[in-house]
Amino acid sequence: MANIHDVAKAAGVSVTTVSRVLNNQPYVKEEKEAAVKKAIIETGYIPNINAVNLKKGKTNLIGVVLPFLDQPYFSNLVQGISQAASIHQYKLVLYQTGYHEHQEREALEMLKLKQIDSLIICSRKISLDIVESYQQYGNIILFEDGEDTALSYTFIDHYACFIKALEYLYEHGHREIGFSINRLDGTNSRQRERAYRDFLKLKGLPYNEKYIFKNCLSIDDGERILKEMEAFRKRPTAILATGDQVAAGIITSSSKYQLKIPEDLAVIGFDDQPIARAMGITTVDIPLYSIGQLLFEQVISEKISHKEVSAELIERSTV
Repeated sequence: MANIHDVAKAAGVSVTTVSRVLNNQPYVKEEKEAAVKKAIIETGYIPNINAVNLKKGKTNLIGVVLPFLDQPYFSNLVQGISQAASIHQYKLVLYQTGYHEHQEREALEMLKLKQIDSLIICSRKISLDIVESYQQYGNIILFEDGEDTALSYTFIDHYACFIKALEYLYEHGHREIGFSINRLDGTNSRQRERAYRDFLKLKGLPYNEKYIFKNCLSIDDGERILKEMEAFRKRPTAILATGDQVAAGIITSSSKYQLKIPEDLAVIGFDDQPIARAMGITTVDIPLYSIGQLLFEQVISEKISHKEVSAELIERSTV
């Protein structure tokens, strides 16, 4: 395989001149530049991209950490990031971690090794202290309320969203309200649970641990919720689902458990995904595509910024 010295010899120029042409640097005469480009074709020389990037100090690659790619919540987010990245001639490197800390750390190590320019963390298991320790190696953006962190972030106030949805159910006469969640140790999940406890306390309603359904992300999980409720002596009359996929699972399985929606069980989803619009699901609209675009704008900015995006309750037929 030809190297840079072979190109220089074939073009009759110095290695320095070849390097300048490869890096689009000025002060190279037109005839020498033409000779180098011709020699590159004739010798079949392929530049070492890693070496070029190392010299430039830039790869035009943005890392994106997310637990699952097959969930609409995260795929919509990535679509927004990808669209903005393409406009600015950046490419994405996706790290699907499944919430495994060692895989999240691998993404951070890629930043440290300059194999990517920056990192967007859509959801994480690893501690914020560890994430912050890598800030010196490149820009890191969070999709969560970073509160006192020195990192840039964009977030949805999940506490306020949950309170709004709970108030809506309360106004519609519901007093036995349950909700589903994926993992209780997540930042957004903790905000939702805190909102739930605070709301019940404010309204003087009893707290029932069984009304919190954990590890729920998919349509199948929606049916699992109904199966668990079969064993309850007193079941909830309304459910705030993790997302629209879970809400859809509850609705499509309801007849199997002799339940009518919303007469026997009211359902509210999250994210306003296409399935919510198709099935008429009342949902909290979280504009994930637009949020993805915002995250990319932050990742290429030199300024630390904190952005809050508002969410809206979309009323449909399931309450």
